[in-house]
Amino acid sequence: PSTAAFFISGCGTRLNHTSVSKAFARVLKTAAITPAITPAITAPAGTGKPRLYDLRHTFAVTTMANWYAAGADVAHLLPALSTYLGHISPATTYWYLHACPELMTEAAKRLEDSWKEPS
Repeated sequence: PSTAAFFISGCGTRLNHTSVSKAFARVLKTAAITPAITPAITAPAGTGKPRLYDLRHTFAVTTMANWYAAGADVAHLLPALSTYLGHISPATTYWYLHACPELMTEAAKRLEDSWKEPS
């Protein structure tokens, strides 16, 4: 690999997706995390099982929803969230808007409101 690992195993090697996924499944089981008690974590429709990626998606969507609720300038803050998520461009982070109807609704409302304001 061209870069050093951010997360490493107890042996000092890179973590792989399979071992991390298995560890996450054990954590879910040990913590008795089920869809009924984790409605805020988005999971693939029909599965009800949170994945590691779902935590990332939920974090991004919740962060943006909180910004909108606070009346923050999301376009100004988005590069920071993009960097935090490891995205090269904020355009990549905008994907989360498309994946969440509530965020799309809020973004559309803000756009409509901006059209009503006198220039």
